[in-house]
Amino acid sequence: MGPAAPASASPRRSAPSRRRTWVAPTAVWIAVVVAVAALAGGLGYLAGSRAAPGPGGAAAEANSTLSVLAAGTLSPFFPTIAGLVAEENPGVTAPAATQLYTGSLGITTGLVAGTSVADVAALADFRLAPQLLEPRRAGYEVVFASTPEVLVYNPTIAAFDGINSTNWGSVLLRAVETPGVAPFGVWNASTDPNGYNEIFSMMLQGMLYGGGNVSAIYGQFYSGAPGAFAVPNPAITRPESEAQAASLVETGVVSAVITYRAFAVEFAGPKLAYVPFDPIVGLASNSSAALADYAHLSTTILASTGAPETVGAAPVLFGITVPLDAPNPALGAAFLHVVLSPQGIAVLSERGAFTPIFPGWADRPSAVPALLAPDVVPMPAWAAAYLP
Repeated sequence: MGPAAPASASPRRSAPSRRRTWVAPTAVWIAVVVAVAALAGGLGYLAGSRAAPGPGGAAAEANSTLSVLAAGTLSPFFPTIAGLVAEENPGVTAPAATQLYTGSLGITTGLVAGTSVADVAALADFRLAPQLLEPRRAGYEVVFASTPEVLVYNPTIAAFDGINSTNWGSVLLRAVETPGVAPFGVWNASTDPNGYNEIFSMMLQGMLYGGGNVSAIYGQFYSGAPGAFAVPNPAITRPESEAQAASLVETGVVSAVITYRAFAVEFAGPKLAYVPFDPIVGLASNSSAALADYAHLSTTILASTGAPETVGAAPVLFGITVPLDAPNPALGAAFLHVVLSPQGIAVLSERGAFTPIFPGWADRPSAVPALLAPDVVPMPAWAAAYLP
C-alpha cells in the first residue's frame, strides 16, 4: 500500500504553539526486562486532505473535564490538542492533572483492571487496544499517526563521531565500551512498546548490515536468544524510564537511547542529536520485503498476569480509542475528532515528529460515533492482519 495523498486542506486558523508539558509517568521499571517479537511494516504515510467542521464540534459535553491516558511520546503534543478541545467548547477544561502520559502496556493494564478511567486512551502500538481492550473495555480503535525508531545520542561524546544509519550499531557499541562514557539506556519491554521495538531495531540492523545475523548487535546489548526473554547486559546498559529520555541523555546518565523520531525532534539540542534508521530497521516500512523480515523476529515479555508472552514486531502505528467506561465519551470523541482535524495534524506533524494518517484507520468503522464517521476508513488489509 502506498502513502496517502499529502494534506491539502488548511487549518481554519494557525495551529497554536505547542506547550511542552511533560507529565511524569507513574509506572516503574519492572525488574525483569524481556525480549519481544518482530514484524512490522513501513509507513510513509501522509495526512490526506480534509474539510472539517470545528475541532470540538457539538459532541463535546459542556461543564466537563477532559481526561487523557496516552503513551509518553505523546506528552509534548496532546496537551495542545486537549487545549484546542477546551478552547472550542465553553465549559470544558483540560488540566494537566487529568492527563497521564506513560507506558502503553501500563495503560491497558489499568483500564482492564478498572483502576484507570479516562475519556480517551492513546497507545503506541496499534495492536494493543484490539487485543487487550476490545470488546469489553473499548468498542473500536482509530490508527492516527506513525513515527519511526531512531538512535538518540549525545553528540558531545567524541566516541560517536562518524555515526550514521549504516554503522550506528558498531559505533554505539564502541562508544559505550569506552572508559568514562555512560551506558546505553534501555526501556522496560513489559510496560512500554518502545522497549520491544528497540530490541527489534537492533535485530533488524544485524539482519540488514551484520551479515544476516540478528544477534550481531542485539547479542552485544542483551542476553537471551532472539525470541526469548531479553536481559540487558549490565556492563553497557542501564534500564530507565523512557519518559525521562531527554534529561537522561542531556545530563549524561546514559549516552544514547533508541526511541521514536517524534521524541527526538521535539527535544533535539546541543546535547541531543539523532540518527535515522533504514526504514525497515526503524519499523517504518510496510513493503513486502519489510514484512517478510519482521515475520522472522520475536521476543518475550511479561504479561500483566505475570506470565511470559511472545510479541511480534509490527509497524510503529499509534492508535486511539474512547473506553466504554469513559466519564465523558462524547468529550473523548471530540478529542479524537481534533486529533484528526487539520489543526491536530499540524500539531502532530510539526518538524516531522509524527506522520499523521488521515482518514484514520478504524478496526471497527461501524462502531465509531457519528462525529467521527467522516474521519475514518477501514483499516488496510495488511495492518488488519496483525489484529485478532
